[in-house]
Amino acid sequence: MSRIRTTCFLLAALALGACGSKPTEEAPAAKQIAELAPPAPPPLDPTNIVSIALASKDHTTLVAALKAADYVTAVANPGPLTVFAPTDAAFAALPAGTVESLVKKENQDKLKEILKYHVTTSVYELKNLTDGQVLGMANGGKATIHIKDGKMMINDANVVASVRASNGVVHVIDRVLTAPPTP
Repeated sequence: MSRIRTTCFLLAALALGACGSKPTEEAPAAKQIAELAPPAPPPLDPTNIVSIALASKDHTTLVAALKAADYVTAVANPGPLTVFAPTDAAFAALPAGTVESLVKKENQDKLKEILKYHVTTSVYELKNLTDGQVLGMANGGKATIHIKDGKMMINDANVVASVRASNGVVHVIDRVLTAPPTP
């Protein structure tokens, strides 16, 4: 009973305090903070592509980019998907300031297009990929598989590891994919 009484007292005190308060200049700041707060993540299957990236110490930049592009939910969907996931080192190899520029709100669409170029809407296990195979990527672009000396590449990025996920597969790559030049 004392717990209910304490809760009622706290609610009453908060209500009385709110009645006597006047609007302050803090409201705009609170609004700005709320706008900067990342959206609530979708409920994640612990073995889906996004959960795998979240658990990887080598993919913090990719996770930040997915959040900045508002692309987490799309990659967490049931799939099937294949994601070619650049490592933090791959992002660090981009020209200075590139990542910082891309994660700005005004570049959200551009960042999303770049991320979509790393996703295809089928499951491609390494054993099913062949030299010269062209994959249609989620942004409408094409990427080419190369196999040389038993090593798999997509465009000019090496596939260094693969992890099966509940909604597809993640192929870890050592470079950020860029669309090949148009002939």
